[in-house]
Amino acid sequence: MPLLDLFWAMLWFFLFIVWIWLLISVFGDIFRSDDLGGWGKALWVIFVILMPYLGVFVYLIARGKSMQERAAKEMAAREAMTQSYIKEVAGSSGSSADELAKLADLRDRGVLTSEEFNSQKAALLS
Repeated sequence: MPLLDLFWAMLWFFLFIVWIWLLISVFGDIFRSDDLGGWGKALWVIFVILMPYLGVFVYLIARGKSMQERAAKEMAAREAMTQSYIKEVAGSSGSSADELAKLADLRDRGVLTSEEFNSQKAALLS
């Protein structure tokens, strides 16, 4: 019987953690929602606080689809910001081969003399 008690204790602990995660997700979505006004947010919070189980389940039924859409939109925005940051950082430094090609182009157009090109090339390669 003690093994069964351990199983039940672990199950209830897991369900408690899931419940806490669900509450945090619902409260986070309430405050993150742009389509709800201040009074709407206040009413949802009061409803979830006064009747937690019913409030969370009603919120998930009523606004679950829009909750998922907001999460997906936020994730896409974060991914776009990450990609733009990576492109900005990677593009700003450039490789030494690209820099040498630019220097050779400037030399070929007559903007740089051969001495300037060689000094820039030596500085770039060192």
